[in-house]
Amino acid sequence: MMNQTNRELLDILLGSSAANCLNHSLAELFGLRRNFPATVPGIAEEIPAYAVSDRLLAARELLRRALEETLREPSDSLASPDAVKSYLRLFLGGQEYESFVALWLDAQNRLIASMEMFRGTTTQTSVYPREMVRVGLKLNASAVIVAHNHPSGSAEPSRADEMLTQQLRQALALIDVKVLDHFIVTDASVMSFAERGLI
Repeated sequence: MMNQTNRELLDILLGSSAANCLNHSLAELFGLRRNFPATVPGIAEEIPAYAVSDRLLAARELLRRALEETLREPSDSLASPDAVKSYLRLFLGGQEYESFVALWLDAQNRLIASMEMFRGTTTQTSVYPREMVRVGLKLNASAVIVAHNHPSGSAEPSRADEMLTQQLRQALALIDVKVLDHFIVTDASVMSFAERGLI
């Protein structure tokens, strides 16, 4: 779902004809201001019979994009762990494999980019500090929030998670990128290293 346009997601969620008629009001509702045509075709398009699961995934992805757009605007939203937790729950929740993501921030803590950096198996993923440094330099980031999910359902950090956090802090400090937090995400909860005093 992450590779589809906002319009394609609305087509899945509402059907093509409804999405055409409601594109501007929905764009405002979800905070998605781009990629919506201004005209409505004269002939109604056939509405595909999407599965309920596809519609739910489309709704979830639209909400994730709306939250991401909010994080890009000048505000204090990233100062609140709850705002980041909500976003990460939509980004990582429900995955059957471990994924390591980074939210790259500018000097005002506005979101520059959010991306999956590494993908692993159901129980582990390999993270390479050198690659994190390369991307941080490329984006000219000032800070980063990192996160990964635990498909097992436990949000408790392992010793390896704690060691990785310290390695990333040391590596990224060499290029003046501060690691603000590390979150562990499950379907039911999100754990913050900063809130636990682990970072």
